[in-house]
Amino acid sequence: MKTNNDFGLLLIRLVIGFTMLIYGIGKLFYGLGFIKELLELNGLPGFFAYGVYLGEIIAPLLIIAGYRIRLASLVLAFNMLVALLLTQTEFIFALNENGGWAVELLAIYIIVSIGLFFTGGGNIVLRPARLTLWKERKQHIAE
Repeated sequence: MKTNNDFGLLLIRLVIGFTMLIYGIGKLFYGLGFIKELLELNGLPGFFAYGVYLGEIIAPLLIIAGYRIRLASLVLAFNMLVALLLTQTEFIFALNENGGWAVELLAIYIIVSIGLFFTGGGNIVLRPARLTLWKERKQHIAE
């Protein structure tokens, strides 16, 4: 039976990458002031806030493209873990007003990112050197 694991991984990458990228674009437009204050309030240097751009813009773009997927997914998972610890620690064992887990979105980002670390991005990825789909290139070489 033929499976479509590569298409499944592509779909996961696109959903996680684009949804996180929207948060990163928001930070580009509205700045990092809140994050800097939050870091300094917790005894961390404010310039660490610029790491958000790495975790919410660069890593999602790499995940979408499927380039360096394992590294990018670890960066995203770490970024989400830091966000969880800085902003949502008191809600880890709480339910929201609808009865769902209060930190479910952050948990989903963390768990899916770790899953992508273990599975990789699949074969449907862009390779910057030629901007071709890797799967098509591999099939052409095999022929």
